[in-house]
Amino acid sequence: MSEPSEWQRRIEGEWHGRPSLFDATGAWQGFEDIRRSSVFEDGAVTYYMDGGLEGGGPLAGRFKLGAPFAFGVTDAGADRVYTGPDFYGSGRPYGSFVDARYYGPGWQVGLNTWNLTIGDTQVYSSVLFQGPAVVGCFNGLYTRDPAQVGDWLPAETANGPVPYILPTKAAGAYAGACELYGPDGKPQGTVEITVELEPIDLLRTRHHVTWTGALDRRHTVDVRRDGFRSFYEGPDSWGNAQAYGRANFPRLHLADGARLEGREFMMDASPGMGAGTSLAVVYEVFEGNLLGAVLYGVLTWSSS
Repeated sequence: MSEPSEWQRRIEGEWHGRPSLFDATGAWQGFEDIRRSSVFEDGAVTYYMDGGLEGGGPLAGRFKLGAPFAFGVTDAGADRVYTGPDFYGSGRPYGSFVDARYYGPGWQVGLNTWNLTIGDTQVYSSVLFQGPAVVGCFNGLYTRDPAQVGDWLPAETANGPVPYILPTKAAGAYAGACELYGPDGKPQGTVEITVELEPIDLLRTRHHVTWTGALDRRHTVDVRRDGFRSFYEGPDSWGNAQAYGRANFPRLHLADGARLEGREFMMDASPGMGAGTSLAVVYEVFEGNLLGAVLYGVLTWSSS
């Protein structure tokens, strides 16, 4: 490999973050201070992670290690293949987003990492598995802008444990242009997404969801929140979601047989009695049981 891939060029540089660790129920456990970089040198890619776990509760023994991570990456074709020794598996880029599924022998967990790059910001999450069971989740925001690091890490300390929540009294909508990719990783155009919120009470909201452009879809669903969990109760889609801090992971089944698996990350969530205004979304759309499309972007709130 003589030149780095398009994805490798997107993520060059050193990224700084303080992702939060959550247990399987969504309860916050601690922080992981991380500096990470993916380096292309002499035709090979090596991924480095250095940092340390602060706190962790019952998970500390599993996720605290005595040495930095390093692993090789075969970066050619549609997938990035992770060749160890610290992680084994693969990840597929879709423009600025990568969906990676791999195993970490040191942590003894399988990981599903979703990483969305927005300029010098990365919206990161890793859901951690023991077999099919969720053990926990790391998530947070990273920056590679050295001028922002000094303020970034204190902000992640304050905001990392904040639970995901949407407006409970104000009607309005999250809306924005999102990029659409096929399962082969090739761009398919732009989709305008609008998620119109109609509050019913403090724990229930009716969502009117509209996608227009390269992919057209509409559905209405009543969403009931119960702590870190949400339940989607028709009339046009059904399912549930689990939140880990600012990141909500819904799984929806639509009446026509399509399925959505997603992540909705409230980028500007902060402590206090309010909801954020910038929602970074990723949705994987399955037609039957086959991946049909990947969609991602940032939605911005406006009140009615």
